[in-house]
Amino acid sequence: MQTRQLGNTDMHLTPLGFGSWAIGGGGWAYGWGAQDDAEAINAIQRAVELGINWIDTAAVYGLGHSEELVARALEGIGNKPYVFTKCSLVWDERRRMSSSLKADSVRRECEQSLKRLKVDAIDLYQIHWPNPEPDIEEGWKTMAALREEGLVRHIGVSNFNVEQMLRVMQIAPVASLQPPYSMLRPAVETEILPFCKEREIGVIVYSPMLSGMLTGAMTRERVEHFSQDDWRRENKEFQEPRLSANLELVELLRRIGSPHGCSPGEVAIAWTLRNPAVTGAIVGGRSASQVEGIIGAGEFRLGAEEADLIERHIAGMAQ
Repeated sequence: MQTRQLGNTDMHLTPLGFGSWAIGGGGWAYGWGAQDDAEAINAIQRAVELGINWIDTAAVYGLGHSEELVARALEGIGNKPYVFTKCSLVWDERRRMSSSLKADSVRRECEQSLKRLKVDAIDLYQIHWPNPEPDIEEGWKTMAALREEGLVRHIGVSNFNVEQMLRVMQIAPVASLQPPYSMLRPAVETEILPFCKEREIGVIVYSPMLSGMLTGAMTRERVEHFSQDDWRRENKEFQEPRLSANLELVELLRRIGSPHGCSPGEVAIAWTLRNPAVTGAIVGGRSASQVEGIIGAGEFRLGAEEADLIERHIAGMAQ
């Protein structure tokens, strides 16, 4: 896979990065149900073997567990990938989540992530959500201080809009943005992606397959049997009437990908990578086989006619 420079940083990333939200397991507000730790570690190691050179995680995924699994997976690996993580979502002893961008909280989160990840410095440290919004300047000042101290190498934001990015850019440059982006959630194309391209802010998009919906493995039966602690049970994209419309889109992606030997998920990921503002896409994998099922997206490129076919189908869905 050819690499792309992340904004103005010295990091050159593969088009695909390993996303470790789902491997955090269940038992928290945005869990994906039970996860076998050994399979999660195998998934990370397989991603690295296949050439993926960055891993995106967050302190809150599994309430610390995802970061611990990343550390275990990378132990003993010689040519380690970049490791990115996030702050601002915290939890208490009863596993109740809340948001904080206070200076002492951001610093404490960073120190805890460094311990869980077993690294001396975090390659990219990101504010997960701009909440509470009045505190984003305080949080960003602390992020800049952590960078100056060498505890993190680069600092970025996630889920910020243009106005929020402009606010923090007065304090310190923004290396990257992590927004949601998929053919079912294209809103960032209007203002946010052009802004990032103009300002040379790197963009790593999340949920390019909309949390599994566009993988080609999703079925009505699978949705019906989501575990009670799978957050997708309450997501409208996995409920009617959206479910049927989304599964029809998957069949189109299957027809487009088939002649190229690509899965619907690989086509969905490639669709996000076609945007010149996008540096890379975060793709989750809960097992080695899932990673193998999406790796082709790193080199597959949609043709103009294929992209137009998808665009027309999506436009029809919106009517």
